[in-house]
Amino acid sequence: MPLYNEEESVRPLYAAIVQALGALGCDFEIVFVDDGSVDRTVAIADELARFDSRLKIVKFRRNYGQTPAMAAGIEHARGEILVTMDGDLQNDPADIGALLEKISEGYDIVVGWRYKRQDKLISRKIPSRIANWLIGKVTGVPIRDNGCSLKAFRADLIKQIPLYSEMHRFIPAMASIAGPRVAQIKVRHHARRYGQSKYGLSRIYKVLLDLMVIKTVATFASRPLRWFALLSLPLFVLSLAAFTHTLIALFGSTTEISLPIAGTGIIFLASACVLLCSGALAELAYSRGDVRDRDFLRLTQTVRGPQRGQ
Repeated sequence: MPLYNEEESVRPLYAAIVQALGALGCDFEIVFVDDGSVDRTVAIADELARFDSRLKIVKFRRNYGQTPAMAAGIEHARGEILVTMDGDLQNDPADIGALLEKISEGYDIVVGWRYKRQDKLISRKIPSRIANWLIGKVTGVPIRDNGCSLKAFRADLIKQIPLYSEMHRFIPAMASIAGPRVAQIKVRHHARRYGQSKYGLSRIYKVLLDLMVIKTVATFASRPLRWFALLSLPLFVLSLAAFTHTLIALFGSTTEISLPIAGTGIIFLASACVLLCSGALAELAYSRGDVRDRDFLRLTQTVRGPQRGQ
């Protein structure tokens, strides 16, 4: 759970998590990631951690944002199944059991869907619906509620996914390259009781930029050489046109050779060759990574098999 100036929420959040997970009868740990809070959030969390060894505190020196905080929590977590959620008590820890039940059915990612969302219509709900529709169309992963932080993951999958900027909401789309099994379930959503929301319409441009990054990565990842070749094609055409003009001027008697045009043709040709070489290197890196991924998947399946059957 990322925390940023949530001093009023820390104690009830901790109590709700302990109650929900205690009822499940499973071993667990809680990782609070303080994202540079300037109130008493850290002091209260430290006080709770003194009396409960299951609670771990990760502290940032300054505010970095929700995605880096989630990435830090995922990195420090030791469990086989990781559950992420917000620290403002709008997500209900009582839904964790339903997420784990879906994971036990063989899914790799379980995404919460706030079907009765308790947020403002104009500034939160409508932009969220538009964003979810757009993300589904662009990435091909139709998630109803990408912005819901309440999700469950297999640790061996989520720890392989790089997170930065606002990428936490795109985890299912980023993981889609590896072909995970993704499920969605309805979860409860409560109105914020303490503090103020840290989000608004100002983050829309970040989401759009990150969406472009995800689409580019997902598109180029499977066939990098093909896409680099397509990018280099216009450069080859321009260089051919420049060289044709130069040859006509060289063997003709009506015009003089244009050095700027000839130089431009050389630059375009060199740029096209660089793109092709980059595509070849990307193809090599992808093929080597694909071999490692297959070995990794075989290993995890070998380990998981007996566990699921027990």
